[in-house]
Amino acid sequence: LQMLLAVLEKRAGLRLGQHDVFLNIAGGLRLDDPALDAAVCAAVVSSLNDLPIPGDVCLAAEVGLSGEMRAVPRLDQRLAEAEKLGFKEMYVSQFNGKNLGEQARSSLRVQAVGRLDEVLNGLFG
Repeated sequence: LQMLLAVLEKRAGLRLGQHDVFLNIAGGLRLDDPALDAAVCAAVVSSLNDLPIPGDVCLAAEVGLSGEMRAVPRLDQRLAEAEKLGFKEMYVSQFNGKNLGEQARSSLRVQAVGRLDEVLNGLFG
């Protein structure tokens, strides 16, 4: 969590040092899954700015120190599960491969992004 907060401060220009940040994870999620990084960053920005993340949007990407979105394993399974759960849009790393278009589902729009600021702009304008 500390690394993600540092990236948000450095790359997104947020001042988080004066805030206490707590993260509550729902049961069933593995805390060591790097695919949670983008979602955690979005949740922190959402809370800080009191702006909700749309309920039909999900994220699956690792966030690097320079704010780049890194590929995650088993993206095809993640896309299938997101569609099954009713999500309409999913942010993933553009580095997950050239076959992102093939993995797209009819009811799930895949947003392939390269940087964290692209995700935050897409979610919060």
